[in-house]
Parts: sequence; structure tokens; C-alpha cells
Amino acid sequence: MTEHNNQINIVVNSPGSTSESAFGIFPFWCVMLIFTLSFFACNNPKEHTAPAIYARDSVAMMTSYGVNTLISDSGVMKYRIVAERWDVNENVNPARWIFPRGLFLEQFDEKFHVEAYIQSDTAYYYTVLKLWHLIGNVRIRTVDGVRYSSEEIYWDQQRHELYSNKFSHLITPQREMQGSYFRSDENMRHYFISNSKGSFEKSDMIKEDTTSTAAENTADSQPKRNPTSPHRSGQ
Repeated sequence: MTEHNNQINIVVNSPGSTSESAFGIFPFWCVMLIFTLSFFACNNPKEHTAPAIYARDSVAMMTSYGVNTLISDSGVMKYRIVAERWDVNENVNPARWIFPRGLFLEQFDEKFHVEAYIQSDTAYYYTVLKLWHLIGNVRIRTVDGVRYSSEEIYWDQQRHELYSNKFSHLITPQREMQGSYFRSDENMRHYFISNSKGSFEKSDMIKEDTTSTAAENTADSQPKRNPTSPHRSGQ
């Protein structure tokens, strides 16, 4: 029994056996192959880069979340801005503030009583042009109690005017108007609406009636020539 085991050990460990060729030479070639590949890999490095996902000018310089800030005018707190997100981007042309998740701008007096407000689903403010662009569910209420609603409106602070090419709905204490084009001053006290329809009080039409009546009176005030009837001259 002991001799048989020694014979097996001699066969396995014999120098010319097949087992040595299978398990002794194979690891050597694996090591050589890995070494060769590593050598060429080190001599020919390849940098793996990916292009930028966004252009540089589209990245905001500052992004704020949960904005609720007060703005002063001549040292007096008069405005409040509420926004879920506020992006400041000065790289694009023109430079702008972006409120992609809505804007609520409130104005109040010295006792912090709300006088007016503006709100929309999305808002852009072009800082150099001083131009607001409000989009989606635009709602405005002025100090005089005028209410305005539309899907889009521009507020040009340099020209001190508001305008919109979208359907607009205006409600004042005296009248209610709707139209496809709207233009007004900042206080919405002098406005123009084209293709308008709505309800008016009789007093709103006095000026138009007076103008037309004055024109008729002017025509009536001119001297009229009595009609003449033909007659035969006497012989």
C-alpha cells in the first residue's frame, strides 16, 4: 500500500510528466501576456473624455431655492419676492434672472399692508434691458384695485409700460374688458385694448355721445337757405 502511494507521487512529480506541461507552463505564458499588454498600455495612454453636457453660457452663476426676500426702495422696504427657484445668469446675452417655477412679487406700504401684487408660472427679468417677461397664469392687482389676467405680459421698466399680444382680461371698479392686445402704463390707469368686448357704464360713453352731438350741432348752426319754388315771371 505504501509503495503504491510512492509510485503515484513519483508519477505526478516526474519532470517529464504531462501534468507539469499543463499546470507549469500555462501560468508562465499568462504572466508574459499580461506584462506585454501592460507595457503597450503604458506607452500609449489614451484619455477618455466626454463633451460638455451644457454650454457654458447656459449655466447659472447662482441658483437659490426657497426664496423669500425683501427689496427696499429709497431705504424703505416696499417689495417682496417669493420664488421656489431663482437662477442668475450673467453669461448669456442679454443677462437675465430666471424664475422657472413661478414668481410672486408683492408691493406694500410703510405699514406692510399689501397694495399690489404680480404672479406667474414662469418669469424672466433681463437686468440690462430692465424688462420683465411673465408667462403662464399671469395675475396682476394694482393699488387702484384694477385686476388683470392673461397668459403672457411684458413689463418694460424703462418705458414704464405693460403690453401683451395674448388674450387679456381687465376688471376695474367701473368696467370689465377683454381683448387680444393690451397696452398700458405701469399703474394701469391709461390703457388700450384692441378687439375688445365687455360691459361699460353709461357714464363711460358720455364723451363719445358728446362728441357726436357737438358735430351735429355745428352742422345745424350753419345758416340754411330756404328752398325756392319755381314761378313764372309776369308778362
